[in-house]
Amino acid sequence: MNNFFDSFWRAVAYCLHPRVVLWSLLPLLLAVGGVALLGYAYWESAIDGVRRAMSQWALITAALDWLDSVGANHLRAVLAPLVVVGLSVPVVVVATLLLVAVLLTPAVVHTVATRRFPLLEKRQGASWWQSLAWSAGCTLAALAALVLSVPLWFVPPLVLVLPPLIWGWLTCRVFAFDVLATHATPAERRFILRHRRWPLLAMGLACGVFGALPTLVWVGGAAALMLAPVLVLVSVWLHTLVFSFAACWFAHYALAELQVLRSAQAHAHAAVVPLPSAESAAPLPLSVPEPPSP
Repeated sequence: MNNFFDSFWRAVAYCLHPRVVLWSLLPLLLAVGGVALLGYAYWESAIDGVRRAMSQWALITAALDWLDSVGANHLRAVLAPLVVVGLSVPVVVVATLLLVAVLLTPAVVHTVATRRFPLLEKRQGASWWQSLAWSAGCTLAALAALVLSVPLWFVPPLVLVLPPLIWGWLTCRVFAFDVLATHATPAERRFILRHRRWPLLAMGLACGVFGALPTLVWVGGAAALMLAPVLVLVSVWLHTLVFSFAACWFAHYALAELQVLRSAQAHAHAAVVPLPSAESAAPLPLSVPEPPSP
């Protein structure tokens, strides 16, 4: 647990490092640019599509008519935009996570290894396309779990629990693999992921909870929609900050565990190296004094 908390505080300090701050700007700019471009191109058509889809559901139509009857007809106008935002937030979160994992994590790992573990050998256990395939597979699994869990979101406690759990699992799987890709062999990576799975999962869940906090900017309903362009930028910036912190935390923790593992292996190897025993050593010849001549 010492490594757990030590890595946490080191990650907090590294998030303020000028290099990390500058490197985090690239995924931030790409995410903001992508969201702004897609919003400009598809916002109105997405809202129209959601309204047409809702009009074909008798249950939703009846609910909207009931809201009109009780004087809450203003909800009809904001319901479709809220649905679009609700469907877009998971995509923005996943895109930001992948951008940070691809663009920022290698630089963070290089900085951490250079400053803390200069003697840690790079054994190139995974190539960039293996990391990309791993991240894509984990992302698809997380999105599938997110879609399948949507019916459970109508249970009030679960809507606050399930998304952070899914984001936490995805964060753990993606960053734990990426930070070890350059330095650890496949066997070392599997050993650390298996024997340190609970601390790694706890780190992922903590980052998942932090990553879910930016979604609270949308709880304002209609007022939030009026400030949607600004809130989108704030949300993307907060997600980038959270995942940049996650990259630093996982890098410090995993590389420290890798160094401990290799030190233990080196000591174990030195302990089994056979040393010459007293029985196997050849006796040294002793000089016998010659008798004195008469």
